Amino acid sequence: MTEDTATSDGITARYEETETERVLSFERDGATAAVAQNVDGYAMLKVRPTAGGDELERYYGFDMALDHVAELLGVPPHDLPIPAAAEDLGM
Repeated sequence: MTEDTATSDGITARYEETETERVLSFERDGATAAVAQNVDGYAMLKVRPTAGGDELERYYGFDMALDHVAELLGVPPHDLPIPAAAEDLGM
């Protein structure tokens, strides 16, 4: 499993790879959200309330998934820190 973390403006983003998924999870003041994609990197992105939570919505584009995550956290999308290892999600 690999992991990478980024923090900005009180938001912490953590990227990790499991055997089946690539997961980018966010936390801000106790609120959480996550974006997951299969490990091969070709499936739609799933937005969840937590890294292991039930899927809320699926998106083709990383930007659209981040818009949803930002809404869940109550911040503008451009405030979300993205760890370098997660920059290619949705590509």
